[in-house]
Amino acid sequence: MRNTVAFLLAGGMGSRLNILGWMRAKPAVPFGGCYRLIDFTLSNAMYSGVQQIGILTQYRPYSLMGHIGSGESWDLVGRSRCAKILPPSTGIDDYDWYRGTADAVAQNMQFVHHYNAERLLVLSGDHIYRMNYAPMVEFHKEKKAHITIAMMRVPWEETRHFGIGITNKEQRIVDWEEKPEKAKSNLASMGVYVFDVAYLEEALAGRTGHDFGKNIIRDAINAREVYAYPFEGYWADVGTIKAYWQASMEILQPESGLRLQEWGVRTNFDEEGLKGDRPPSRIGSRARVVNSLISAGCHIEGVVQNSILSPGVRVEKGAEVIDSVIMQDSCIGAGARLFRVIADKNARFGAGAIVGGEEADEPNEKYPEHLYSGLTVIGKRAAIPDGLRIAANTIVEPHAGESSFASITLGVGSYVKR
Repeated sequence: MRNTVAFLLAGGMGSRLNILGWMRAKPAVPFGGCYRLIDFTLSNAMYSGVQQIGILTQYRPYSLMGHIGSGESWDLVGRSRCAKILPPSTGIDDYDWYRGTADAVAQNMQFVHHYNAERLLVLSGDHIYRMNYAPMVEFHKEKKAHITIAMMRVPWEETRHFGIGITNKEQRIVDWEEKPEKAKSNLASMGVYVFDVAYLEEALAGRTGHDFGKNIIRDAINAREVYAYPFEGYWADVGTIKAYWQASMEILQPESGLRLQEWGVRTNFDEEGLKGDRPPSRIGSRARVVNSLISAGCHIEGVVQNSILSPGVRVEKGAEVIDSVIMQDSCIGAGARLFRVIADKNARFGAGAIVGGEEADEPNEKYPEHLYSGLTVIGKRAAIPDGLRIAANTIVEPHAGESSFASITLGVGSYVKR
C-alpha cells in the first residue's frame, strides 16, 4: 500500500433512510448493535494497511466527527498514519459545497499531493462488507490501469440501482451503464475505486460533470485502461429502510455471510465520554431471548426474538420485541409489543403499546417510496403513549410525544409529526 492514500466519501444525507438520516450523516447511522455504518470501511482500511485516509464530510457531520475522533480506534494515529476530516471548502456561494463524488475528490487533491501519492483509493462510508484493499491495489499496478473498480455480481432485478460494467476476458471494462433500466450485464460497481493520480488530475480538469459513474468512468473507458476487480462475498448497500432492516436481520443468519465477530469490526467505544458506563447486559429469570444480538448495558425482563438491541436498551416485564432493530437507550414498557420495528435512539414505548404488524398493502402516506414493506420506523427520542396501537408502514417523527397523537387517526401507513 506504499504511495497509496485513501478518500472515504462520508458526506451523504441518506434521504431514503428517511428519519434515520435526519439528524446525522448516513455513514453515522447505527448498525449491528454498537457499530455505525462507517466502521466497516474504516476497519477494512485499517486491516488493508492504509496509512493516510481523508474523510470527506458534508451533511450534518458533527455526530460522525465525534465518532471518528482522532482515528485511534482504527489505529490511524501516529507519525505516518492519520484519519483527517475534510469538509467542503465553503465560501459564500452554494456551489462551494460538494456537487458530486468527482467534485468532492477534486476539492481535496491537496491532501493527495501532501503525501506524494501515486494512487488514490476512493471508498464509500455506508456499505456493509469485509474486504482487503491491498490485493486490489496490486491488481491495479499489475494491469497498469488508470482506473480499477471493485465489482460483484448482483441479481438482475437489482441492476437498475448500480453502475454496471461490461468486461472482456481480461477484465477490462469495455462499456458502462449508469443505473440502466435494462442492463447488458449484472456486474455492479461497489463504489470502491483505485485511481492513478496523474490520470485522475487530468480527468478532473476536463470533466463535464461532477460524478464518477456518469462522467469520469464513462469518459475513461474508450480512451484509457479501466479494469474490474472481482469481489465475492457479503456486500450490502443499506441506503433504504428495507435494505437496512434486511441487513440487520442477516446478522442473525449464519448462512448470510455477514459475520461481525469474524470480521473484527472496530468502533469508537469512547465516543461522547461514554467510556466505562455500560455494564454487562442483564437478563431476568423469566425473560426469554431467542436468536438475537444483545449489546452491553441492556436490561431484559420480557421476550426478545430475532432482534438487534443496541447498548442500554430496556425491555420491561411482559414486553415483546420481535424482528426489530432497537437503538441505544430506548425503553419498551411493560406489556408493549413491537413487531418489525426500527426505533432510533432514546425512543420510549409506553406500557401496553402495540407497534408494527404484518406486511401491509398501503405504503406510508407521506413517503410511499421509502416505507412500503410492512416495517414501522420510530424517530429519535419519540415517546409512544401507553396502550397506543400503531400499524405497519407508519413513520413517527423524532421527538414526537403524546400531543403528537392527540388529533390524528392512526392506520396502516400513517405519518406522525412531532
